[in-house]
Amino acid sequence: MIKKVFMAGCLVLCMAFGTSAQQKTYCNPINVDYGYTPFPSFAEWGKHRATADPVIVTYKGDYYLFSTNQWGYWYSSDMLNWHFNSRKFLRPWNKVLDELCAPAVGVIGDTMIVFGSTYSKSFTIWMSTNPKGNEWKPLVDSFEFGGWDPAFFTDDDGRLYMYNGSSNNYPVYGVELDRKTFRPIGSRTPMYILQEWRYGWQRFGENMDNTFLDPFIEGAWMTKHNGKYYFQYGAPGTEMSGYADGVVVSDGPLFEGREVRPQSDPLSFKPGGFSRGAGHGATFQDFNNNYWHVSTSIVCVKNTWERRMGIWPAGFDKDDVMWCNTAFGDYPRYLPSVNKHDEGGPGWMLLNYKKPVTVSSTLSSFFANNAVDESIKTYWSAKTADKGEWIQSDLGNVATVNAIQINYADQDVEFLGKSLGVYHQYKLYYSVDGKKWQVLVDKSNNKTDVPHEYVELEKPVQARFIKLENIHMPTGKFAISGLRVFGNGNGTKPEAVKNLIVLRTEKDKRSAYIKWNPVDNAFAYNLYYGTAPDKLYSCIMVYDFNEYWFKAMDRNKTYYFSIEAINENGVSERTKVSKVD
Repeated sequence: MIKKVFMAGCLVLCMAFGTSAQQKTYCNPINVDYGYTPFPSFAEWGKHRATADPVIVTYKGDYYLFSTNQWGYWYSSDMLNWHFNSRKFLRPWNKVLDELCAPAVGVIGDTMIVFGSTYSKSFTIWMSTNPKGNEWKPLVDSFEFGGWDPAFFTDDDGRLYMYNGSSNNYPVYGVELDRKTFRPIGSRTPMYILQEWRYGWQRFGENMDNTFLDPFIEGAWMTKHNGKYYFQYGAPGTEMSGYADGVVVSDGPLFEGREVRPQSDPLSFKPGGFSRGAGHGATFQDFNNNYWHVSTSIVCVKNTWERRMGIWPAGFDKDDVMWCNTAFGDYPRYLPSVNKHDEGGPGWMLLNYKKPVTVSSTLSSFFANNAVDESIKTYWSAKTADKGEWIQSDLGNVATVNAIQINYADQDVEFLGKSLGVYHQYKLYYSVDGKKWQVLVDKSNNKTDVPHEYVELEKPVQARFIKLENIHMPTGKFAISGLRVFGNGNGTKPEAVKNLIVLRTEKDKRSAYIKWNPVDNAFAYNLYYGTAPDKLYSCIMVYDFNEYWFKAMDRNKTYYFSIEAINENGVSERTKVSKVD
């Protein structure tokens, strides 16, 4: 069962993910071959997959994805089928591994440059004019300026800048670099420091209520639009569901001495749903010139650094306000090639939330219902990884099934570091009555690693039961954190929510208690909010409950709210926008 683990050397492997060139949608978390825990000290609670701090740039007709500690990078022509190039960015004379942690990636003319986080004065900046072919050479042998969580930005006039910083005491900094020598022009200047006394979402803690530790700012990124400079940063902590990217705006690439205008709310914010978190990322444009935002989402069960990646539509409105759409952010979304950027996704709903589950076996307390509870943090595990272990989901009624996501969990995995040549194999079946079964998807000959497999069916099927049968696991037990079935329940959409009440705290206007009447046939709600009635760009998905403690507001701004109800058949009308002073 255990395949070779490549702990050293530079091998090239191209691994495609997805099902067909005709697929029109994807589903977060991104389905790439995430590496495993890079260091033994990180695996004290159990080995697991992990990456974070993603950057996507476009180059010569492809998307290039870099992230932390992956010993390589991915490229894709469609943002669905990602191919991995193994490349340990080593100093030429040094055989000791330098991890590419929180990498900076930039494009200068016809050259891609890459630089990893470091506080040392002898870390290489690498360059390539053929990254698809994995051809790299040192551009600057020892970049003495260094920096943690760096980011490159090339302005329209060709001038090059670097931003960096990761601290709960100091701001994020920026500096101009000489394009020939890569030496600094002047000294680093502060860009932004957190103001958690004003912005509630910047407070540390899972519930934004930790008073013992100051929040962290990190993950710099710069985007220019209509002559304005949008500086992005991650906060307040990578292990939090509220991990988000904020944005501040000015009229130049370095902010010292300039007017700086923070947007009140995070740019990317996803504290609810199956896969939570949307911090420390990057904004890029597709080949239709639409904006997207890629960032870090969390698992953080086996340790703090157990993380994944997500991609969401982004952009700028008529008033040049930057936005990111994370509503239904872990449901099927349209790929760039479909060019339905403003629509988000096809509207396929989750069909099996907390519906009955039967399994072949259960390991300890990793119960079957964990696979359908819409939390990536919990999972079901079979007792073995044997061929024939299975899990079956009852949708409750015959429904239209359009897509299925299989999220594998890491139970008793044996790998450390990047593992190449490993793969999952499985079969999916469907049935109307639970007695007569037909094969829906056959991946029994698959040779790719698909930890967050997403299958969009070429034609939808009518089914009540979906069964996943294991053929082969790359390592560990057959374990599933989410067997998620998408489509339409063929029933009635929920009624609109009534009596949305927002009680804002007088002593601390960063917080509010929100309550609404429950809708009988709804299992979740989308709570939209913003600082203008036509700019409700942030969304919180709330399962099961009809109340929410909201702690993410700008204490100085008026807010506006609306809510919609969700079930397997669709979404209700949103409520009239409510103003809250």
